Order: sequence, then C-alpha cells, then structure tokens
Amino acid sequence: MSTFHGHGEDAPLHVPGLDSPQVQAGLASRLADGSFAAFEQTAASVGYCSNPIRLVGSSTTVDTKTGEVVGSFSSEDAPLGALYRRCGNRRDHVCPSCSRLYARDTFELIRAGVQGGKQVPTDVADNPLVFLTLTAPSFGHVHGARVHGGPCRPRRRDDRTRCVHGRPMWCHARHETTDDEVGAPLCSECYRYDAHVIWQWWSPELWRRLTIEVRRALASRLGVAESRLADVASVQYAKVAEYQARGVIHFHALIRLDGPASAGVGSPAPASLDGNDLAQLLRDAVARVAYTAPAARNNDDTTYRLTFGRQVDARTVRAGSRTDAPDGPLTPGQVAGYLAKYATKDATAAAGTDRRSTPHLRRIKDVCRDLHAHARDRETYCRATNPDHVDPYRLLGKWAHALGFRGHFSTKSRRYSITLGALRRARVRWQAIAAESRRTGDPIDTADLEARLLAADDEETTLVVGEWAYAGTGWETPGDAALANAAAARAREYDQWKADHKSA
Repeated sequence: MSTFHGHGEDAPLHVPGLDSPQVQAGLASRLADGSFAAFEQTAASVGYCSNPIRLVGSSTTVDTKTGEVVGSFSSEDAPLGALYRRCGNRRDHVCPSCSRLYARDTFELIRAGVQGGKQVPTDVADNPLVFLTLTAPSFGHVHGARVHGGPCRPRRRDDRTRCVHGRPMWCHARHETTDDEVGAPLCSECYRYDAHVIWQWWSPELWRRLTIEVRRALASRLGVAESRLADVASVQYAKVAEYQARGVIHFHALIRLDGPASAGVGSPAPASLDGNDLAQLLRDAVARVAYTAPAARNNDDTTYRLTFGRQVDARTVRAGSRTDAPDGPLTPGQVAGYLAKYATKDATAAAGTDRRSTPHLRRIKDVCRDLHAHARDRETYCRATNPDHVDPYRLLGKWAHALGFRGHFSTKSRRYSITLGALRRARVRWQAIAAESRRTGDPIDTADLEARLLAADDEETTLVVGEWAYAGTGWETPGDAALANAAAARAREYDQWKADHKSA
C-alpha cells in the first residue's frame, strides 16, 4: 500500500519566504520562547487559515432547561492568549484553507440536492435534473486561448477586416491561458466597456427574471394557473457565478423539477415531464428573458436591452459519463464538483493570479468608478426636487473590485437541499461532541448522529453567552503566517492524494 509522500522527517514543509529576515526572526522567536507547540495547536484549530481573526474575552455556556452553567471559556486560557477564528473568505487566492472548506460545503450542498443525503431523501435522484450554463453577450472581439492550441482568431484568405480605428480584427497568436492578452479586446476603443459593466451590474436581475419566466412556462406546460403551480410542481436550483477571462460573469446552475412544495424536498415530479422536456423549457425561457437598463451617464439617454448570450447549454444530467465528455450525459458527482470549484473564483483570479492587473481588467474597474461618479452627481441633482430619489447605479463604485458584479457567487432555492449554515452548525456541534467524548472517555453515540448534527436551531438545549472584543486580523508574525500557509498547502496535497487513491 502506497503512503503519502508528505509524511515523515524526509518530507519537510516548503515554507514560502524562508529567506526573508522577518520570517526567520518569527520562526526563531517561536522556538526560543517555547511557544511553538501553542502556535501549532492554534493553527490546527483554525485549519491553517491565512488570515485568522483574533478575539479576546470570555463566554459561558448555560443549560436552557435548568439554568445551570455547564462550561466557561476565556481567551486567557487559549494557547496564544487569544481566541483565533477562521477568516471564512471563500476566495482561493486570499485564503486557500477557508476557500477549500467553502468549496467542500458547497459540494456537499449541491450533491445532496442531486443524490440525496444530509436529510434530503434519496428519491430526489429520480427527479428531472438539468445542468444549465448561461453566458454573457459579446461586447467586442477578444483574444482567447483555444482548447487544442490553435490560433486565436485566424484570418480567412479573403478577410482583410480592420476596425474603424485601423486595428486588425484577427490574431494568429497561439495564446496560453495565463497570457495577459487572453480576454482582452482586439481593439480597446471598439470594446463596449459601458455595456459590459451595465450588463454585469444587472445580471442578478436577469437571473431573477429567468426564475419567474421558468415557473410561468412550467405552469403553462402543466395546464395550471401560475398562482397554483406550487400545488402541482416546484422548480429548485443551485447556482454559481464564474468569471471568464474577459472579466464577465457566466452562470452555471443545476435545475431540478420536484412535485408539490408542500410534499417536501425531492417530492416526485409530475410524470408528464422528463429531463429533456425541462431542458427545452429552459432554453425557451432564456430566449424570452430581457431587461431594459436605464442610462448610466449624464446627458446620455442611451438605454440597454440586456439579455443572456446566445450560447446557452442545457443538458440533462444522467449517470454513466463525466463532464469531460462534451457530447455525453453528466454524472451528479462530477457536476457538483464542477460547481463547487467555480464558487471559489473571483474577479481578481479571472484567469490566474498573475493576471489581476491587466489593462483590460483595470479599464473595467475604471469604468465602474466613472459610472458611479455620474450616478452620484445625478442623485445629488435630483434630490434637490425629490429627496427620496435613489439612483440605480449609486453603489456601482463599491463593486469595482468585483468588476461591477453585485450578486452572490453561490445561491440556491429554499428547498433545493440543506443550507451552508446547517453544515457549519453541524461542524461546530461535532467538535463539541468530540471534545466531550475526550473529556469523559465515553465513546461517541453514533445513533441518529446525523440528525443530531443537522437539527434545527430551535432544538438547541444550551445557550452561549459571551463578551468578545476584536484584537486583530492575521498571524502575529510573518513567520507564523508562512508556517500556516505551508501547512495548509501540505494538507491540500494530502487531501488530493486521498482522493486520487480513493478513485483509483
């Protein structure tokens, strides 16, 4: 049986920045004052988070039935004299550890809605399920990395097209995915940056209108009034948003057809519709969705009719194929992993961490701030006669870091499956159960363990009363941060090694 290469004294950690004097001083200090074991315990308790939150204070746990104090905790008793908590950032380049945990929770949430589990009935696997991909429209020709290594935008023999600015509308380069040119326009003057940002800003509204249109079309297909659709069928979904190299959002969603909402999660769907019918219904609904966005610049009455892009992929999910088979059906586990992976991406990692400050992405951010300035001036002027006036673009500048996208990167309908909050509560409860078992020496009672971990809040029998103050963010020294990041990298390697050997 093979063993993980990272175990043992012959596999030291690769500590980033070890040649830095600050890192060396921090590591030497931990070894000299004997606090390395305390740091190791603290780092493990937060999963080697890159930017943990430090708190000071105390808390008391009270039995809500008897009023008895069953426990207390003070930050003074913690190994490093402060309570360290995960930062919880979902972005991979900000905190790989918390991002991986977020992806795991998202995977479990999505998979439960596909196959059952986590208190979702396994009968849910029999309901029609469609994997839907929605793209953004084109705002101008951009450079791209082709799948098979072909040229970016080859010119035909008789095609000598140039834009009005004299720039060629072709490119014979064979780009790598990490090239700065990937996603950038062939002509930055022709590229419709305003339309790009405005579409991005209103894309959550397009999705909302799509969910309304799908339910309306489903009611018509089933021959019932829209107001009575819940008595016959319900549409449940899990959706993630993914940034493309050109800095625009695409949506990927699993859409499931259930029976009456009152029958609970995963109730049998109407027999008159299958997955192929649902996929076609979705394609037709996407084609009908549109939104007219108001003008964004002063002294410019231009409005924008916003729609999804022409590339719409709606594929029925079945067993027996992987997502790397373009023309084949999809397996539930592969789709869940696909969505979970993209839930941790953001604008600054649109095509790799080395491309966060490309001229194209900077231009998008500048347009966000420019349109925000117009909205601020417009709102100031309008409020002179209408104090209640609120400009629809008044917060656009605050979302410049997200390239104008103000939506959530991972959302789901209420009855799709379990919630991320329930998974986090279960993790906290498991830690408490495990700690109590270690304290008393009694084995953990596994009877109905999942039900106890996932129980609703109103079933709690204890109340935690605390008084905490913020003490800072991040590790106290560069050496601590370097060690935490190194240990997190090794933990990810081990998890990947386990996954590879499990599937082998």
